[in-house]
Amino acid sequence: MPLSVIILAAGQGSRMKSNRPKVLHQVAGKSMLQHVVDTSKQLNPDQVIVVIGHHSELVLEQMQNQNLNFVEQTEQLGTGHAVQQCLSKIKDKNDVLVLYGDVPLISLATLKSLLKEGENQTVNILSFIAKDSTGYGRIVRDQNGSVCAIVEEKDANETEKQIKESNSGILLISGQHLNLLLDQLNNDNAQQEYYLTDVVKHAVEKSLPVNASICNCEEEVLGVNNQAQLANIEKIYRRIRAGKLMTMGAKLFDPERIDIRGTIEVGMDVEIDINCIFEGSIKLGNNVKIGANCVIKNCTISDNTTILPMCSLEDASIGEQVSIGPFSRIRPGTVCLQHSKVGNFVEVKKSTIGKNSKVSHLSYIGDTEMGKDVNIGAGTITCNYDGVNKFQTIIGDDVFVGSDSQLIAPVTIARGSTIGAGSSITKDTPADKLTLARAKQISLDGWQRPKRLNRE
Repeated sequence: MPLSVIILAAGQGSRMKSNRPKVLHQVAGKSMLQHVVDTSKQLNPDQVIVVIGHHSELVLEQMQNQNLNFVEQTEQLGTGHAVQQCLSKIKDKNDVLVLYGDVPLISLATLKSLLKEGENQTVNILSFIAKDSTGYGRIVRDQNGSVCAIVEEKDANETEKQIKESNSGILLISGQHLNLLLDQLNNDNAQQEYYLTDVVKHAVEKSLPVNASICNCEEEVLGVNNQAQLANIEKIYRRIRAGKLMTMGAKLFDPERIDIRGTIEVGMDVEIDINCIFEGSIKLGNNVKIGANCVIKNCTISDNTTILPMCSLEDASIGEQVSIGPFSRIRPGTVCLQHSKVGNFVEVKKSTIGKNSKVSHLSYIGDTEMGKDVNIGAGTITCNYDGVNKFQTIIGDDVFVGSDSQLIAPVTIARGSTIGAGSSITKDTPADKLTLARAKQISLDGWQRPKRLNRE
């Protein structure tokens, strides 16, 4: 049957102690709501409807341009009421899958299983066996094992509170019976709310088939109500992603100390040390070694390359057998060709470091096209900014730049040039010659070193 997905995301989340809507708090660099949206879209539904409420303008701003339908729940009258607000949006006769914007770890596999097992059911609930069922609605079954009700804890008697099978809140409702069941909801309960779970009771009363599919992993259905729970979800997510990475063949020095906040592909024999953060889209080739405490975002790193500790790389392409770091910053637009080196305390921005070229230490290279076999001495900077505009530096093949030099763009350092240490180069240099630009060194006769004044 065609499917509509409803994601409930209207709650204030007061226990988060934050001005930000609860569903916009992030797990692995992405909002909880975005996690749920991304997973639900993989089911190829006809539509995804997001129910918003508290600070709805912030949710709309962050979630725009994703082909989502939004419905505002102006009064927070319960989950059933929230779904009722969507009736005019739901395509006729579509089955409806209800998800929650603060349950970000629900997996595609679990949702597919729920849909499959719910094909001949009026309602199919996603349940789980809770280690501690405090706070959860209980799945009540009859003597034949059939589901006959979901009882919220505040309405449960002592016998029902002993039940371990708990309600995740996620459920599938047949489109054929959706309006009928939602029309039956009332707020005659301890919370005076319209519980979506009451559709089970009304379906049973009408002898309509109800099922509960048990989720084998409780962690998938954990919700977030406070910062401690959010931190726990983050920890679980890190462990899941680390496990997948190791399954792909990567060696992690400590799986508990890696953060994957995007997608990552790895080749053979990749090694990743502790406390590394990966954001965006990452590709690591064969035999890549990543040192401790590196942050890497939207980068391709080719075979046999080593990233030494304490490096930051963003939007860069790193070739084969390159050495980066330690303490290097590689900024967007940087390309390091094979066998090149960027050493300690070097910053590179929007530049190409040529094959076999080296920028070993304490330098800034910006807006530069560098040829092959170039050596950049310590303390060299390309002066690419005049306070208003950026200019380019061109460095030819086989250039040697002495330490503490300034290359003031726009300027071209011709093939085979040697720049004497301490030079400030403002004009293009000729090929295969030594170029110096220094003030004359002098020593003054009769000069005396200043003496400390007596201030007693």
